[in-house]
Amino acid sequence: MWQMTINFKHMKVLIFYTKEFAYTPSQKNLDNAPDPGEPKTFNDCLLACIQIEASDEEKGLRSREKKLANHLKWAARKNNTNHIVLHSFAHLSDSKASVEFTHELFNDAQTRLENADYKVAQTPFGYFLDLKIDAPGFSLARIWAEL
Repeated sequence: MWQMTINFKHMKVLIFYTKEFAYTPSQKNLDNAPDPGEPKTFNDCLLACIQIEASDEEKGLRSREKKLANHLKWAARKNNTNHIVLHSFAHLSDSKASVEFTHELFNDAQTRLENADYKVAQTPFGYFLDLKIDAPGFSLARIWAEL
């Protein structure tokens, strides 16, 4: 008997609650990436490492942005913070959405979160970064999800 298996890949999100998160732009990896600005440091925040999959484009921007924002709000409440940093982390899977879709999804998720009174930042898009992560060890300080 022949059986077909369909393996849909979905957006991946790895969240760290951090006492302190800092980055310094290191190496440009997208030719048209804008200037990354100065290094930044954030305290008492969620660091959301996000991989947008190619199949997410088929589901549509609004659907994916809402799902991501809702998950991040839940994680922020569980960690008693209203600070969230979005970090494009295209290393959680071999499937990648287009740069344009990913960037637009990040911007729309940031707007949705800010409209819900969260303080949101994004790491520079199109750059490898030197990272400093001070993450305490308790249950909900690390959350993995496939959305």
